[in-house]
Amino acid sequence: MYKVDLPVEQSLEKAVERRRSAETARKARIFNTRIRVMGLDLDALNQQVQEKKHQQNMEIQRGNAFDTLGEYHNKALLQQDIDEREKRAALHTDLTQYWATHQRKEDSHDADLKCGLKGAFRITIPEGELGPASMKIFQGEGIGEEQRRREQMKKTDRDLRAQKEDKEKRHMGDKHRDMLVSKELVHQDLRGVQQNALEGECKKAARIALDNYNQALAAERAEKLKEQHRQEERENLAEMQHTLTSDIMTECAEVAKREVEGGRPPRVLVDKWKGMSPEQLSAIHREREEQRLEKQRQRDAEKIQDAAWELQLLKLSREAEEQERRVEELRREKRTQTDLYNTQLAREQQAYQEYLNKKLYTNKPSKEYFYQFNTGSR
Repeated sequence: MYKVDLPVEQSLEKAVERRRSAETARKARIFNTRIRVMGLDLDALNQQVQEKKHQQNMEIQRGNAFDTLGEYHNKALLQQDIDEREKRAALHTDLTQYWATHQRKEDSHDADLKCGLKGAFRITIPEGELGPASMKIFQGEGIGEEQRRREQMKKTDRDLRAQKEDKEKRHMGDKHRDMLVSKELVHQDLRGVQQNALEGECKKAARIALDNYNQALAAERAEKLKEQHRQEERENLAEMQHTLTSDIMTECAEVAKREVEGGRPPRVLVDKWKGMSPEQLSAIHREREEQRLEKQRQRDAEKIQDAAWELQLLKLSREAEEQERRVEELRREKRTQTDLYNTQLAREQQAYQEYLNKKLYTNKPSKEYFYQFNTGSR
């Protein structure tokens, strides 16, 4: 015969292990004097742990938010710089195009002198009929024109080079300033990290001190509870001894009464009193019922008063809403009237502008208007 190892059922083995673990935990709980006498406030401890975790998560999220905000500000500054440069380049391009389109040298008033009458207006009147007032250039006036133009071009080149150098210097200054700002931000981030590390160390030290203080308080509380327990045991033993050796265990009700001279009711001995009679109990029940009815009447009166106050408040709130609605309607009507008045003014201004452009300033001067001047010497 061969020995065969049969597989052990896993569920049965797990159940046995679970029962053993439960029994071990139960023994540890029962034979632990501190837990049995003092007990643990697990809810408070769990709440403290949750609050600590929540605080740490909030600190981490705040740090991440600060980092994200710093990165956003850096990106915004870089994007603003790029947009400003692009705007300047576009403005320069538009200005150059405007010069080339609307301020050409050929369109100037002295184009006939500088460009050989290219694009200039020609006078059709014979030169013999023109007087001295029609002359544009005199003898000796154009001497040194080329030299002056070359000097002017050289000066323009020098000004352009000076502007370019100034622009490069400003650009370098901006780059240097941006580099200084970046370094300052890095230093601030490093200081923030160092401050966070110091703050973490301080919190750790404070947490350790708080733990030590809590342990000391727990030990002191345990000692007080032990002393209180011993005192209660002594008092309970004394009370049991007094109860067993006194007349309180008898069933006679007359033991608790003592006659008093002068026709007054008998005095009750407290240590021997066995309870109240049915008449006394019924009187107490009647008094309690009367008190309950009086309390119910007071509650009803308070409810009626509260309802009246609520109605008054509701009335006041409705009046306030009505007043606010009227004010809003008046404001809306005023705004509508203002819009209508502005619209009317805009229409009048547009009509006046159309009158100026289409009716008043329509008579443009012709060539014959200019030909009637400078036709003689007087």
